[in-house]
Amino acid sequence: MKKFLSILSILFISVSQAYAMTESDAKAFFNNYVKKANSYSNDLSTMYAPNAVIIRQVIKPNGELVNVYTNAQTYIKQLKLSETVARARNYKNHYSNIKIYKVANGYKITAIRQPSGDKDKLKIYQIVKQNSAGKILIVEELMQTRQQVFLKYAK
Repeated sequence: MKKFLSILSILFISVSQAYAMTESDAKAFFNNYVKKANSYSNDLSTMYAPNAVIIRQVIKPNGELVNVYTNAQTYIKQLKLSETVARARNYKNHYSNIKIYKVANGYKITAIRQPSGDKDKLKIYQIVKQNSAGKILIVEELMQTRQQVFLKYAK
């Protein structure tokens, strides 16, 4: 019986490793995220872990940075509220200097975000991890913004 359990655990570890997320998976995930975000897809919300930490880093006019934290549920609600205006303005984000780093149990994706019609080049990072079902999800995200309205949520 011990031998059977030993073989079974080796097979389980091998299968788990065979389906482990790779850097290529993280890159494909991010490209899919950009596509969904820029097309206002309803599926965008499914790319976030339910307990994801969302950080909006507000750049004040004097250059000071203020981090505003929220959760995935609140963020998804804010996205849906702003979608109508964004669609009307054909708002899109363009990403450059995309880099992917291995972190504990996942990957950190960093990039420079440039909103359409804007000269600003703003930082973004996402930490993506694979859940027990094998689905890759955003567990943490930071996006810089100059939108001062977010400061009312700062604590």
